[in-house]
Amino acid sequence: PTAEEIDLLHKMGANSSCRLACTAVVNGDLLVFVPEESRAHNQIIRKSATERVIDINPAIRQLYVEVEVAQLGAHRGDWGRLQDAIADQWQLDNLTIDLNALRKLQPVLRQGKWKVTVIVWQEREVIDVLPGYHEGIYGVAVDVGSTTIVAHLCDLRTGAVLATESAMNPQVTYGEDLMSRVSYAMMHKDGLDKMQTAVIDTLNKLTARAAKAAGIRANSIHEAVCVGNTTMIHILLGINPEELGGAPFALANKDGIDVKARELGLHLHKNANVYVLPAEAGHVGADNVAVLIAEEPYNQDELVLTVDVGTNAEIVLGNREWLYSASSPTGPAFEGAQITYGMRAAPGAIERVRIDPETKIGRFRIIGEERWSDTWQHGPDAEPEDQPNHLAAGICGSGIIEVVAEMFVTGILLPDGRFRPDLTDHPRIQWQDRKPAYLLATGEQTTTGEPILVTQNDVRNIQLAKAALYAGCKLLMLRANIQQVDRIVMAGAFGSYIDPKYAMILGLIPDCALDRVTAVGNAAGDGARIALLNREKRIEAQRVAYATRYIETAVDPDFQDEFVDAIHLPHARDAFPHLDGMLPVVETAVSNSSARQRKRRRSKP
Repeated sequence: PTAEEIDLLHKMGANSSCRLACTAVVNGDLLVFVPEESRAHNQIIRKSATERVIDINPAIRQLYVEVEVAQLGAHRGDWGRLQDAIADQWQLDNLTIDLNALRKLQPVLRQGKWKVTVIVWQEREVIDVLPGYHEGIYGVAVDVGSTTIVAHLCDLRTGAVLATESAMNPQVTYGEDLMSRVSYAMMHKDGLDKMQTAVIDTLNKLTARAAKAAGIRANSIHEAVCVGNTTMIHILLGINPEELGGAPFALANKDGIDVKARELGLHLHKNANVYVLPAEAGHVGADNVAVLIAEEPYNQDELVLTVDVGTNAEIVLGNREWLYSASSPTGPAFEGAQITYGMRAAPGAIERVRIDPETKIGRFRIIGEERWSDTWQHGPDAEPEDQPNHLAAGICGSGIIEVVAEMFVTGILLPDGRFRPDLTDHPRIQWQDRKPAYLLATGEQTTTGEPILVTQNDVRNIQLAKAALYAGCKLLMLRANIQQVDRIVMAGAFGSYIDPKYAMILGLIPDCALDRVTAVGNAAGDGARIALLNREKRIEAQRVAYATRYIETAVDPDFQDEFVDAIHLPHARDAFPHLDGMLPVVETAVSNSSARQRKRRRSKP
């Protein structure tokens, strides 16, 4: 730094490690972190709790007990007297007590004049003792996603969600996808510690904010239930995820597990329990089991395909007779990454797109602005009410799916994903590095004044991501020997904002009646909440995790063939009768040709 810069930093009270961005020269790759308070627009995390009917039977119980006063010559001990009172008044025997609770027992008994409120976990351990009569027991359900973390604070007596808080998973600093984080843990001695500390710190912030919003203290939260994919759970528990980085993708633990919050550094009640749902296999974890206990396909007669769309898509197919599951590494493209003008869901993100089939001009709607872009007025003469509240800043996941699907159905793209050669001179087709790109938003419609384009590479990245998901679905259908599913459930916050029609046109999901494709929101978070409020569901989760047959896509010989076919829009071979009249005519010819070629290739001995 120059002398002038040092002087300015000194006047600002900054430490010696700081630099002024306006004077620093960047000579290589740089990681930039923008503090939350400095961000103009935070990501919109759409993971609110869904209303569900839940039988309330939590692992935490609150008991009011009147204890026999200690007498000279009676040597039972205060803990023994409390045990006797609980057995007599609540018919609970053979209880143990947490050491921290035992340490406070005697003063609490006397402060409450031998009348106390006891917090019991799983009807086998006393974890807290309070003087006199108290009401209010609380728990938190946590979904640790690869991209976002969500916490639902619940009243364990009524099941009500008192507050929901969410944040970006800070581990994205160490890698956008799961394998990047596994690699970071393998390549850096302190990598695991850094990632675990990051997620624990975020959980503590979320629970503190949720508790404040609900008007309680975080240390009155006596239980947490956590779900997440296997990599996220390994890191949360401080278990090195290295074995998940390669075959045979071994888990450290498949079963549900209980640990004390204090062992993880969580700022709940010091004796609080943390329950983590069981996993199914290497890359299908507790989050998928949570989706299953929320949706219960194992209690249904119809064939249900459940898809949790994310950076690592998790797929389950089945009914009350059997369940198959798989995971597909879709990557972060659906969340705006790897897309030239991609961004996460935030004000200004393009989320809906329609393209005129004749003019090829697109109109769009952005987050934070209800009106479509073709109704916006610009310039000094425009009336204030006609001007948009926000301009376009980029394209989020639902927007990139719709624009690619619209480009296909309006004839801008061929089924193989290439731009149509006869449109290269169209005013909406621009060129970047000798490759065509579609002009979605003009400069006057954007925050930067620069146009927003959809490039050939963007289309390719979406094709690869959607092909991975579709191939996983198709692989399960092959193993189950079925040709058609009865219903498709799209889970996850992202899945809830995808239009089923465009998902099917793109070839993200198999053919199904559009009115039989439903979005269920953050089903993993709902499953965590169900397990928090009803301990019997934890037993059910364990049973389902072991009953589900996992198909390993990474080593299955048919996955690659299915993946290649699924790169086409919507697919090289599979028919989509429920999209009749919605697909361009050229699609049929190309699909039939591809099908004949592949059929001949597969028929060779």
